[in-house]
Amino acid sequence: MKTCDLVKGAAIALILLAPTAAFAADAAKEIATARLHAGLAAKATDLAGVQMHLHHAVNCLVGSNGQGYDVKQMNPCSADGTGAIPDSDPAKRPALEAAAATARGGIAATDLAVAQKAANDTAAALK
Repeated sequence: MKTCDLVKGAAIALILLAPTAAFAADAAKEIATARLHAGLAAKATDLAGVQMHLHHAVNCLVGSNGQGYDVKQMNPCSADGTGAIPDSDPAKRPALEAAAATARGGIAATDLAVAQKAANDTAAALK
């Protein structure tokens, strides 16, 4: 094989790999964004507002393939990775799963105070 052919092959490989190499998941940013939205949920003055922001937090935590992901709700972490749970170190995942479960409980709540408490607990768990 000629040197020129090797160089062309390497260049093509770099071009094909560049989009995936340029993308790096940022679990810390996803967690911070989930925490922010849990905090916004805790401060919301109506149940719909609490649930909306908790959906955003869950979407950040679990990613589009995770339990509780809601395609009808915004995912403020979509540009940061595939979800904080799948993007995190395996040792951190149980705590993140617990936070997501707490947030899902808040989403399911029918009482504003219960939902706000779940939001506060979610935010605290993500610190």
